[in-house]
Amino acid sequence: MSINPVFVVTLLAIGAVFFIAMRGVKQNSCFKNTDVKGFKEKMNEQDIVIVDVRTAAEVAEGAIKGAINIDVNSSSFNQKISELDKTKTYLVYCRSGARSARACNTLCGVGFTKVVNLQGGYLAWAASK
Repeated sequence: MSINPVFVVTLLAIGAVFFIAMRGVKQNSCFKNTDVKGFKEKMNEQDIVIVDVRTAAEVAEGAIKGAINIDVNSSSFNQKISELDKTKTYLVYCRSGARSARACNTLCGVGFTKVVNLQGGYLAWAASK
C-alpha cells in the first residue's frame, strides 16, 4: 500500500499551520492567566482597564460591564493599544481565551507589564453566573 503524496503534503501543511498558530498564543512571561474568580478579584483593584478583544458582533451578544472593546483582529488594534496608559493593569478577555492570550502577547511586546488574561474567556464568565 503506497501513501498518497498529496495526503503527506497536506498533513505536513496542517501541522505547520497548527505549530505557527499555537506559537502565537503561548503565555508570555509578562502576563498572567487567571480563572473567572481571579479575574473578578482583579476587577476590584485600582487602575484597572477591562479590555474585550472580540468583534463588535460578539460584544453585542453580551459583555463584561465596564469593558472597552478593541477587536484584536482589527487592522487598528496596534494603533488603539498604543494610546493606552501603560501604568494601568489590563484585564483582557475574548470568547474562549485564545485571542485574548494573543492580545496579551501583543500588549507585552509593546511595553505593557501588568496584563491578565481570562482563561476560558466570556464563555467561562457567562457560565459562572
